[in-house]
Amino acid sequence: MARLSVDIGGELLARACELAAFSEDGAALTRVFLSPEHRRANARVAEWMEAAGMSARIDAIGNVVGRYEGDRPGLPALVLGSHLDTVRDAGMFDGMLGVITAIACVDALARAARRLPFAIEVIGFADEEGVRFGTAMIGSSAVAGSFDRAWLARRDGQGVTMEEALAAYGLDPGAILQAARRRQDIHAYVELHIEQGPVLERQGLPVGIVTSINGVTRLEITVTGRAGHAGTVPMDARQDALAAAAEGVLAVETRCRAEPGIVGTVGMLRASPGAINVIPGAAQFTIDLRSGEDARRRAAVDDVLAAIAAIAARRGVGFRSQVVHELAAAPCAPGLMRQIERAVVAAGIVPFRLSSGAGHDGMTIAAIAPIGMIFVRCAGGISHHPDEAITAADAMAGARVLLGFIENFTPEAAR
Repeated sequence: MARLSVDIGGELLARACELAAFSEDGAALTRVFLSPEHRRANARVAEWMEAAGMSARIDAIGNVVGRYEGDRPGLPALVLGSHLDTVRDAGMFDGMLGVITAIACVDALARAARRLPFAIEVIGFADEEGVRFGTAMIGSSAVAGSFDRAWLARRDGQGVTMEEALAAYGLDPGAILQAARRRQDIHAYVELHIEQGPVLERQGLPVGIVTSINGVTRLEITVTGRAGHAGTVPMDARQDALAAAAEGVLAVETRCRAEPGIVGTVGMLRASPGAINVIPGAAQFTIDLRSGEDARRRAAVDDVLAAIAAIAARRGVGFRSQVVHELAAAPCAPGLMRQIERAVVAAGIVPFRLSSGAGHDGMTIAAIAPIGMIFVRCAGGISHHPDEAITAADAMAGARVLLGFIENFTPEAAR
């Protein structure tokens, strides 16, 4: 039996802190896709993978991939991992905890000279958050074979296209299909992740078994009015794009508050030309709408767009919408949930099941393999924020559960 070090919780927290130093902002953690900080994080994770007995490589989209062979070379793999990119002004555990914990579990197997009847792969996905180019799950989409080549033309805030950023990183945009994996090469995908919510803390439990991941639709809304002088255009003659957009923002909130199980967020709002004495002639805002039930999510999207269209018509402004990211709800495989639950019980923890309101790379990997998730309690349910925190004891509990699951994983019972 493989054993984790007695201070594995502290070691995991130290590694998370080390990764947090790879940030474009010295005062806050920000690490985006294909940035110099992303390169440095990939390099450090690859070093840890190799020290744990894995081969390591960077694939065609910028994911870092480690492989620990089974009891003979070339076997299908149990895939573990999470993402290494962050939101802006982030916490240090979202994504990273799943990668470093998986590496620690492989290291325990290697130190015990234990090979299993399947390979293990650990992936640090390149872009789950979608901060740089506005579309999420880029790294896992490439692995799942669902990368949309239209994304290559998307531009970041400095006008750099994704295609240009890949080339600058040293990757070939034409080779992205090489990152795709075949169904027969993957037994299952299991991700350990902080909960990003308060449920486990309220239950007094260090870990939980995820049942499903909510579906998500992300839209970009553009409202076009007419710019004018702030002092000379009468109020009843204005086509104020920002005022119309503001009413649209409230329409999102109103619709989503009206139905439990639906959440909607406007996270970005911009006005043009952006001068204090000019009526905004254009405004853009984003919508992120989620639900565990796809039909309800789609109905809410339709309702929100209809409400914004009515606002635009009433105010005499133009309106257009674009879906920039959409993923269906992803149920976790019952067989994996049962196997994770056995590992939870074996670790002396009361099993508890809960859904994920946040999106994860498993949503895209579900197209090619059964998925499972282990949640680890986080302080106050806070995430996507510098105050994001876990305890060493909870990190250790998560690692024990993940290692127990790996050692007893039964591929034929994964679904």
